[in-house]
Amino acid sequence: MLQIWDENWQLDEQVCTCDIHFIEWLDAEQIKGKTIYHFGTGGHHHVGLVNMAKGVPNTILGITASPKEFDCFVKLAIEHAELSRSYQVLFGDIYLLNSRLMPRIDIATAFHLCEFRSEKQDAYGGHTDKQVAELLLDMLPTGAPLLFYSGSFAYWQAEPIAKALAEQGRIRHAGTFKSLEIYRKLS
Repeated sequence: MLQIWDENWQLDEQVCTCDIHFIEWLDAEQIKGKTIYHFGTGGHHHVGLVNMAKGVPNTILGITASPKEFDCFVKLAIEHAELSRSYQVLFGDIYLLNSRLMPRIDIATAFHLCEFRSEKQDAYGGHTDKQVAELLLDMLPTGAPLLFYSGSFAYWQAEPIAKALAEQGRIRHAGTFKSLEIYRKLS
């Protein structure tokens, strides 16, 4: 049986700032015209809604393993048809990510890496967190950013994955923006 997350995370700046900081980073870097893969949409769908409100500067594909968050997206897409032009959400387990099903991406967020992996994914051959990070990295062009969230409750597990990829010469740390750690693909 598919591992799901039976929650509907609402935007709470006191608990999780990654999506807020991500939008601020996109603005600060004046990023436009990019395709973004967003790991963990939240029931608030803040990244997609703000992108729409700003006149669709980027195209965003999110993923959620929460049926409640996916239902929120469906309702938003019905209420705001124009949202679907630049923001789509996949329902599924990130640990089953298949790069052949993915569009070309320019930016990837790994904000919730290591937060959901359990022995349940082993039962259906799910990737490890390191393999998920490597898959995201493989889908990015050279120089593209892969972002991590230092405020994640599992960052203590995600950070060593990022550092190992850096030690392997696959990425380099390119800076910190508030709660976000930005790495860039080397090759």
